[in-house]
Amino acid sequence: MTPRSKVVAAAVLFSTGGAAIKWCGFAAWQLAAFRAAFALIAILTLLPEARRAWTWRTVIVGFAYAATTLLYVQANKHTTAASAIFLQSTSPLFILLLAPLLLGEHATRRDIAQMAAMAVGLGLFFLGSDRPSTTAPNPALGNTLAAICAVTWAFTVIGYRWLAARGASVAGAAASGNLMASLFALVMAQPLVAGRPVDWAVVAFLGIFQLGIPYLFLASAVPRLRALEVALFLLIEPVLNPIWAWLVHGERPGPAALIGGALILGATAIRTILDARFPRQIESSAHA
Repeated sequence: MTPRSKVVAAAVLFSTGGAAIKWCGFAAWQLAAFRAAFALIAILTLLPEARRAWTWRTVIVGFAYAATTLLYVQANKHTTAASAIFLQSTSPLFILLLAPLLLGEHATRRDIAQMAAMAVGLGLFFLGSDRPSTTAPNPALGNTLAAICAVTWAFTVIGYRWLAARGASVAGAAASGNLMASLFALVMAQPLVAGRPVDWAVVAFLGIFQLGIPYLFLASAVPRLRALEVALFLLIEPVLNPIWAWLVHGERPGPAALIGGALILGATAIRTILDARFPRQIESSAHA
């Protein structure tokens, strides 16, 4: 596979999460526990660097990742797949707020313009009134959890940068995070239920194919591609995610959610294209 096809494959596999989570009959905590366990096994097996010595730094970042993966499952169990993934995609808005404090990275004018559009998109999810349905029984709660998930993912991304600057293993943080998520969710899931064979198949798919293998693809492809290509190809995930949920479950997000999602994706796509075409402008306004 070429590096580009690996990124596309990773995005496609990532995008199946919402529909697969809704297909599984396990309650959210039990699903999250075994999804994380399968992901841990897959990451440790496929990525040798994830098996290296963990440090207190990888554990701290792993905690943020654990919160993200648990919140993502809970959000998808309560709201539409589109709302869950679009709201998680607002994480750059929170990175903009947190990076100056935690990394010393200041916003550019272009950052602020992008975040303003994404903030409007975020607000539309809470101004809209998606009706409860079989696959989205409590949209208000699910949207709130998805928004919190965007915050924890922002902490995770910042943590990855913090680890990379110190030569620590990002894969190790993902592995430790899945371990923490699995153990915590296992406690919360008691008493466990046996489940149907299809439920176990979905959980294994989520852990191995929706999380583990995409990490393998990205680890080998990202060093060989421009950042613009990676960012644009990964936008396939939030585009396909609600499509799978519509095809499999007939789930249709409300108009406010669709408009909000379009703003979030559009702002991200435009920003990545501008960054590639006008790199010098980015550098000159680094502390605007």
